[in-house]
Amino acid sequence: MSDLPSGQIGWLGTGRMGSALVRRLLAAGQDVTVYNRTKARAEPLAADGANVVDRAADLAVAPVVFVMVGTSENLLDAVLGPAGLLADEVAPGIVIDLSTVSVEASERVRAGLADRGARFLAAPVMGNPRVAAAGKLTFAISGPPDAAAEIRPYLEVLGASARYVGPGEVARIVKLCHNLLLGTVMQSLAEVTVLAEKAGLTREAFLACINSSVVGSMFTRYKSPALVNLDYHATFTTIGLRKDFDLGLALSREHEVPMPVASLVHQIVQSLVGNGFGQQDFATMIELEARAAGLELVTENADVPDGLGPEPTSGP
Repeated sequence: MSDLPSGQIGWLGTGRMGSALVRRLLAAGQDVTVYNRTKARAEPLAADGANVVDRAADLAVAPVVFVMVGTSENLLDAVLGPAGLLADEVAPGIVIDLSTVSVEASERVRAGLADRGARFLAAPVMGNPRVAAAGKLTFAISGPPDAAAEIRPYLEVLGASARYVGPGEVARIVKLCHNLLLGTVMQSLAEVTVLAEKAGLTREAFLACINSSVVGSMFTRYKSPALVNLDYHATFTTIGLRKDFDLGLALSREHEVPMPVASLVHQIVQSLVGNGFGQQDFATMIELEARAAGLELVTENADVPDGLGPEPTSGP
């Protein structure tokens, strides 16, 4: 890991993901000042050593400011709005946005920051708050390569991999394609898991085999406890996934790329929201699949590893 630069870091947006990432910087000894539109969501970070401020513009004195918000509109408001990061005369040196937003919103923010002499990096995260807490997030980075090199030490603290993918907004394309794949993989995993259970296996046994096979992945492993024990506490809400599918499929239409499988999954995600699962984790895809198969799911109350902890050591 590279040595971290000294100096204050600003952080705008302390939801589930933002808070997990701020705590990683604080644990690494960094001086972090945070702002959240709902201040009560930022205040718990004060106990970990963060300085909580009342205005987004109070962060602008920091040379580096990270942004982690929910939507394109949130990003525009948080940076360019009348109560946003640039509301005062001062502007930070580099702004790094970790959110999943549209290319168009990112372009507007980049232009607004450039007018104030600030450099902008799109660095959307791939993973969820549990993955963030385990230090296993990945980042796609786009924008000025010199700025990307400067902030790389921070990303090495925040996650496991940070890849520079090019100029401008191309990191946004990586993230939207990633989340289209995420949703389609989750739906496929729900389908085969329901098939396996209805044919006589436990979900625990089936997923243990999948996770140790060639198609197993960090994703299938960290979703296995939710599928086995029907724990749908949100790491990524169904409404959040629907928003990303909206953006990703809009991108596909812009570039005239047919996406029949992703389009079908989009409708399944909409069905989840319509069935009341909008604020729960998108692992609830297994619930709709089970209903369609006439299968009543019950928790297996099993101790299922999520693959995010230290690798087990072999015995003597």
